[in-house]
Parts: sequence; structure tokens; C-alpha cells
Amino acid sequence: MIVAGRHNDITDVAGIRVGHAQVEDEGALSGTTVVLAPPGGAAAGVDVRGAAPGTRETDLLDPRNTVDKVHAIVLGGGSAYGLDAASGVMARLEAAGIGFAVPGGVVPIVPAAVLFDLGRGGRFDARPGAEHGAAAFDAATAGPVVQGVVGAGTGAVAGGLKSGIGAASAVLPDGTVVAALIAVNAVGSPADLATGALHGARHGLDGEFDLPEPGPAAAAAVAAALGRHTGRAGTATTIGVLATDATLDKAGCSRLATMGHDGLARSLSPVHTVMDGDTLFAVATGSRPAPDLPALFALHAAAADVAARAVVHAVLAATGVDTPGGSWRSYREVLEEL
Repeated sequence: MIVAGRHNDITDVAGIRVGHAQVEDEGALSGTTVVLAPPGGAAAGVDVRGAAPGTRETDLLDPRNTVDKVHAIVLGGGSAYGLDAASGVMARLEAAGIGFAVPGGVVPIVPAAVLFDLGRGGRFDARPGAEHGAAAFDAATAGPVVQGVVGAGTGAVAGGLKSGIGAASAVLPDGTVVAALIAVNAVGSPADLATGALHGARHGLDGEFDLPEPGPAAAAAVAAALGRHTGRAGTATTIGVLATDATLDKAGCSRLATMGHDGLARSLSPVHTVMDGDTLFAVATGSRPAPDLPALFALHAAAADVAARAVVHAVLAATGVDTPGGSWRSYREVLEEL
């Protein structure tokens, strides 16, 4: 039997810490989230499926390349501008002496991915920078991850509904933990346009989701929300991090990220489109042994499920916003207004 971890989020993987920061300027609706590896780093991989990604340091995660560990991963808003938040995380890690050792110092390895939320608060230029990455680093803890309209999920919208960032975890029968943290900013809808039900909810654990009751009116409201906010190429993107305490190499982490994309396909429709830059990272802390083949199969299956469940939590934790850049109701609010 698979159960959720203590927090049902990515910090259930021992050694992982998460911090959020928001852009507080007038006209802003954006933010940054940092996922910190244990001080010695963690093996990592990546799988980019969307056609319009905004990323940093993904090439070094190729198993053919030299660097074998990362020290943090940054998720953020601000489109390509928001990649600058990783510089603030690098500065904090360097000050702590954490990074890839080179003559004269260290180089922290900080891959990043961003989603598009430019202008949703009213100002196109209100986006995360290095100072927000540093603030997210300073806020990082191993405690429960705040979910919803925070960090990288601050400006997120999915299928025309206000979305956010969500997380979920699973503890396998052998004690291995796998978890996901996903910022959901998709052109596609998290809800079935025929029924109004959330696509990913069927993958939840017993009693996991406090779900509103959908129905024909809910389906019509969800479809209307999608119709009001049609996207353009490069203006969406779902990004996230999967983590496990199993021992995996870079190739194994990349395969874990691939399985996470199966979870996105179960919970968002459509996904991986020309308008999205969907990118998932995966990290392995290695505190548990390398899995044998049956255990690896179970780990992969659970990875897809935790990604789907994290999407549902992101949608359910979101609250609507009204800004000069637009108005977006959350899924819960749409159903409550019926």
C-alpha cells in the first residue's frame, strides 16, 4: 500500500528544503520558488516536453556531461526574465561554500525553469530577479510547503482558471519516498469540460482531496473560463521538481522526470503544446540504496501519480485574483458561484 508522507509534499524527502518569494511591487503578480538539495548536492535530470521552454543549465543534466550533482533548482515566473532569480540563489550558495569545487572557489549548480505570467498583475516589467531568488533561499525550510498562489505559482493560470503551485508525496511499501512540486500554468484545462471534474483527482489517495461537487453547470463554467483566456504561443508552461531518496544517476533522474510528465498528461488536457514550455526536473538524494528492477518500476509508477496529485493540489489551493492585468477565478470559486 502506498501512503502519503508526513507533509504530503516534496519536503518528505529528507534533506530537501523549499522556499518561496513573491514580487511585491505594485502591478506585480509573479514569484519564485527554490528547491534546495542537501549541502553535498543531489543527482538530477530533466525532461523538457513543451515547445516553448524557458530554462537554464539543462544541458549539464545530460548523462553524457560532466557535472553529476545540483545544489538547487529554481522555478519561477517572469518568463525568460525570471531566470535571473537563479543568480541570487547562486550567490547565497557561494557564500555558504556550497558548489562544484574549482580552483579558487566553488560554482553552485542551479538549473532553473520559468513560466509565463508577464503582465498578469498589470505591469509587464514586474518580474522576479536575483533578489527574489535570494529571498526564496532565505525562506527555505524542511517544513510543510505553502501551496497555492505563492512563489512560482503566484501568477499561474490553468485553462483560464487561477492556479498556483502544489505538491504531493508517496511512501512506497519498501520505505522509499517520491514527491513532486508543480507550478501549474497551462493552456490546457485541469478540469474535464464535459463534467467539470478535475482530471487528476482520480489518482488521489483515499480522502486526500476535499473536492467540490461538479456537475453540468460546473462543466459550463469551466468551459467558459477556458474560452475567455485563450493563449498564444509561449504564454503558458507547467514546471516542477520531482524528488526521491533513492539512489539514481543522472539518467535515472531523467527517466523519473519523464514519468512525472505522465502525471501532467493525466491531470491537464491538452498538455505539452506549442503554447507551453512544460519542464520537469528530478533529483535523487541517494540516502536509500539503488532500487532493483521491480522497485524501480514501483518508483516510476508512483512518480506519475504524485505529479498528477500535485497538479490537483495546486488547483484546489488557488484563490482568485483581480488585477489591472485581468481577473481569474479559481476552480473552487467557480463552483461556489454557481
